[in-house]
Amino acid sequence: MIFTENTKMADLIHANYLLLSVINRFGIKLGFGEKSVRQVCDEEGVDTGFFLEIANAFHDKDYFPQKQLQTYSVKQIVDYLKTTHNYYLNEKVPEIEELIDKMILKQEGRSLDLVRDFFGQYRHELAAHIRHEDELVFPYALEVEAFYKRLRERGEVLEVPSIVKKFSMKKFSKEHENIEDKLYDLKNILIKYTPPVDDHALVNHILFDLFSLEKDLNDHSRIEDKIMVPKVVEMEKAIASVI
Repeated sequence: MIFTENTKMADLIHANYLLLSVINRFGIKLGFGEKSVRQVCDEEGVDTGFFLEIANAFHDKDYFPQKQLQTYSVKQIVDYLKTTHNYYLNEKVPEIEELIDKMILKQEGRSLDLVRDFFGQYRHELAAHIRHEDELVFPYALEVEAFYKRLRERGEVLEVPSIVKKFSMKKFSKEHENIEDKLYDLKNILIKYTPPVDDHALVNHILFDLFSLEKDLNDHSRIEDKIMVPKVVEMEKAIASVI
């Protein structure tokens, strides 16, 4: 199912309830009745086309309109990615951590400490990864776009910002970590090696959230690697050709 601007916003959620987190990242709140995607986006001041491309790419892994998404500004893409970072650090990860602590407390044993320690290490690595992107990669991408626009508008050689001289998106692309690998390992620990736990529903809840986070991170990385990086690299090439 491909969502269009005439699709009812409520139907997106019925089709894939995981889209709730995507809708929230755009600042769209529930209670939109029978309104279409276009109507809701217009009321909330959201770019309908950009919202639909993100929602469809998130909903269907085979749907990834790279060329269409690259027509949007780096700022639009970065704003969405930063909102997603905030969702990971301030909502999803704390929720999973709370569930893991609850599981360990109910079990009253040391046999599950490995799960808590492993997830704690992952949380720190994810936070470091996000901090690197928020503090260096995204500001760099925005600076490249701003400089590229000034260059095109004025048609003359300008002083290159220091951050553009010191960094490159190609470097980021080569060093980009796969932050989903440890989630796979943690799922395996819970599925294969965790001793029997009385509250099966709680363990299943944790696993479901880990699978959900892993999928979300994969979609997030695709947008970075397939949209943001190529877009900025092309601007870098254009800048290098005239300075």
